[in-house]
Amino acid sequence: MADEILQVENLVKHFPLTQGVVLKRQVGQVKAVDGVSFALRKGETLGLVGESGCGKSTLAKLLMALERPTSGAVRFEDRDVFALSKAELRRLRRRVQMVLQDPYTSLNPRMTVGDIVGEPFAIHGDPEGGRRRRVQELLEIVGLDPDHVNRYPHQFSGGQRQRIGIARALALRPDVIICDEPVSALDVSVQAQVMNLLAELQKEFGLSYVFIAHDLAVVRHISDRVAVMYLGKIVEIGDEEQIYDHPTHPYTQALLSAVPVPDPTRRGTPIVLEGDVPSPTNPPSGCRFRTRCWKAQDVCATEEPLLEIRAARGPEEAPGGATTGSLHPSACHFADEKISRERS
Repeated sequence: MADEILQVENLVKHFPLTQGVVLKRQVGQVKAVDGVSFALRKGETLGLVGESGCGKSTLAKLLMALERPTSGAVRFEDRDVFALSKAELRRLRRRVQMVLQDPYTSLNPRMTVGDIVGEPFAIHGDPEGGRRRRVQELLEIVGLDPDHVNRYPHQFSGGQRQRIGIARALALRPDVIICDEPVSALDVSVQAQVMNLLAELQKEFGLSYVFIAHDLAVVRHISDRVAVMYLGKIVEIGDEEQIYDHPTHPYTQALLSAVPVPDPTRRGTPIVLEGDVPSPTNPPSGCRFRTRCWKAQDVCATEEPLLEIRAARGPEEAPGGATTGSLHPSACHFADEKISRERS
């Protein structure tokens, strides 16, 4: 589509597991990302949510072409990123930038803030004339004192360090920014400030975000659409209202049931998932969530559900107070049905 700036098509990334020191042999593989597809529209924020270890950060590296996929494609404005030459990929990096998770380790402690924010200009050969002024402008844009260009990262708080990382990502005026859990290491009050800043920058510069997080409550305030990821696959994707008001996949329902709400009378029964997340080296057959799902039946073990829109039978209350009935893609054989936990 004309308004799509980034397309991900059946993206797969498997890491080999080897044994031996001299003669190494492959004994298995970690299926970190296993068939992910979605599109990012211009000016949109797509929230990507899931537990730790579900493949979110690996997907972010693939989107940045920091990892090469086992198969599949990432297309930026209909051009296959992994088919680009080194020179073309270098030009692409001006338009796709990244904000990393940990503001304490992502900034070089031996470089001044001015050098950190100005590094993209040096890497991409922008002229040095006026570089200091441009760096100061970027610091001011993200809410920092422009006169602090000669300070070092240790002289700033965690929230201020993340603002420095955002300023660095903005330096080359990108079209897309991949935000890999940018607020997970920050206090709650600081999280809100950083997310408000990202929203303001999006309006001002027309940015598109892929916003990765493990907290559905955080993602809601910034996302236009939300994709829920489990064990290397997207299990549900839809508009913000569809996901939060009408979740259809049991994993999404479980995540939402754990989100605190200010009104206790509106809180449903929390869904406690039994067991641990299966190993990505040997995921369950059929539906990967079936080993923890209260809806699971025989078909779930033999047939993998596709991520597709399923006809709804009408609004019904699901465990945790959620409702089904919204038409959006969900990878569950029983996404349109209410099946009580007593049946599992």
